[in-house]
Amino acid sequence: MQQRRRVTMTDVARAAGVSPMTVSYTYNRPQRVSAETREAVLAAAARLGYGGPDPSARSLRYGATRTLGVVLGEHLTYAFDNPQAVEFLAGIAEVCADRGYGMLIVPTGAGPDDPDRVAAAAVDGYVVWTTTDDDPVLTAARGSGRPVIVHGGSFTIDNRAAARAVGLVVFAGAGRPAVLSFPVDRARDTFVTAGLSAAAYPVTRDRLDGYRDAVVELGLDWNSVPVGVCRTNDEAEARRVMELLLSAAPDIDAVAAMNDPMAHAARLALPSARVAGWDDSALATTAGLTTVAQSLRSQGAACAAAALGEAASSQRDAWRVIERDSTT
Repeated sequence: MQQRRRVTMTDVARAAGVSPMTVSYTYNRPQRVSAETREAVLAAAARLGYGGPDPSARSLRYGATRTLGVVLGEHLTYAFDNPQAVEFLAGIAEVCADRGYGMLIVPTGAGPDDPDRVAAAAVDGYVVWTTTDDDPVLTAARGSGRPVIVHGGSFTIDNRAAARAVGLVVFAGAGRPAVLSFPVDRARDTFVTAGLSAAAYPVTRDRLDGYRDAVVELGLDWNSVPVGVCRTNDEAEARRVMELLLSAAPDIDAVAAMNDPMAHAARLALPSARVAGWDDSALATTAGLTTVAQSLRSQGAACAAAALGEAASSQRDAWRVIERDSTT
């Protein structure tokens, strides 16, 4: 079966008895075309089945897509299931909406074609959810020549300082503290070790360093502190890792977790232990969790503004420790 030829702007111009430029103005600058001419052009377009200018061609012509890409580094459902991701994306969306931009989520982690998918995205710039410095997706985004902002540095809080502060609270008086950690690298292995410090993810590394600072300041030995590393950031995974932690160290009496759902899992496993989380989510309020409050929405907005070439306020000091029942 022969494929029907695509109707062009020139075809519409010929049918309407106008120039191709007039057809272009009808769609892109209607204020420059009389109402009568515009009606004639649209009627001809309807007869021929012309749906308007090709968006990709328009982007090439004007040198911009007016779309910001968000490289998630997770399965696409993470954008809707994870409360922290939802807040972060809401901040980006707020900036995009205010400036007339669209937002394209580019999930990765599916395989070796991830860098090609990112590089091929029709976007004017990228915001990258926290990743490792050696992530090939990050290399691909930077190689596109478009602005790339990674959620880190001044676009996130001082994670080490915040971890030290909440660590001093949750580990106070503890004899056997432990940590529930985010993944440490892109392999995302689940394991339990003692005195962990090395991590390829900057956020994970900074929080481990901050917890270690607190442990040392309290006169404890970091090298004897068990750290349970989770493959994902959800509560179900944290429950499994808590079982591993308790098998390795049944006398744990305090747990610092890197988000609130993980902290909730720790508290269910050890109701009498001191527990602290992170993010000050709704769960932290209802479960009475001590936590680190931060605004991922503000961080997302700062990343988006920077990706669009605007000045963005530093988020480094925008955090505080909120003490609740879980550490009393």
